[in-house]
Amino acid sequence: MNLSLKEELKKLEEHHIQIETRISKEKLDNILADDFWEIGSSGRPFDKKFCLEKGVSLTEMTLHHYEIQPLASDVVLSTYYIADKTRNRNTLRSSIWKKIDGRWQLYFHQGTVTDLDVQEFQREAGK
Repeated sequence: MNLSLKEELKKLEEHHIQIETRISKEKLDNILADDFWEIGSSGRPFDKKFCLEKGVSLTEMTLHHYEIQPLASDVVLSTYYIADKTRNRNTLRSSIWKKIDGRWQLYFHQGTVTDLDVQEFQREAGK
């Protein structure tokens, strides 16, 4: 089966938010680029080393309104909405994926808390 780039990256993004992935250092190490960093919804920056050593949030999340914008042949910006059932909050997120050593790896990520529910976001974003 040949997935489109959008489908392939969405699948990786969905894999990344699964609790089974987030509790596994090996799975996180595989999905995060060596020079990965993020600006968390707290406004604090984190790098790959921090994520692997201290862990990441273990929450039940669902992804909505996934979109991509290719920036170069091997770099893609993705944007999406997350409903976090565990923390009862929603975030708008962006990720930069880079194709490194023949596979897509998460290079950068940012989450911003929003008070919009998924339907309001859909209306506001015109999607």
